[in-house]
Amino acid sequence: ELPDGGSIIWSNTIKAIKALTPDTTLETLIPDFRGIKEQIERIIEAAPEVVSHNMETVERNTKRVRVQAKYRRSLEVLETLKKGGMRTKTGIMLGIGEEKDEVIQTMKDLVGVGCDVLTIGQYLQPTKKHLPVQRFVHPDEFKELKEFKFSLSHFII
Repeated sequence: ELPDGGSIIWSNTIKAIKALTPDTTLETLIPDFRGIKEQIERIIEAAPEVVSHNMETVERNTKRVRVQAKYRRSLEVLETLKKGGMRTKTGIMLGIGEEKDEVIQTMKDLVGVGCDVLTIGQYLQPTKKHLPVQRFVHPDEFKELKEFKFSLSHFII
């Protein structure tokens, strides 16, 4: 709701933490700032050690999982951060109707924008107002995705 999307607060908070405790390793989880580069660049300038922006899901599910977000815009945010010298991190959840090939494509898309770290977890419905879990993902599937990650030879999962 703020004109700057809250980027000034994020930037000032990062700078204040670094000023008070310079040895602190800082990871910050940011929104997409509506893709406005000036707002993303504020985070780059503040220079946390890791910047996280979660994709949450595969492209097809984005609109129903993240009402205001856009899949491609989130990829652009991660790419802008990476090009700005940031170590980048994102996460996706499984169990909300995605197909394996969509997860693989998401991983490839993330490699394409230089994302450094990907976490993949099981979606759990936080309240009755949220999407229901469509399936519980077997640990073997997570292991298989981890093995596929090695073929991409880029991610830390």
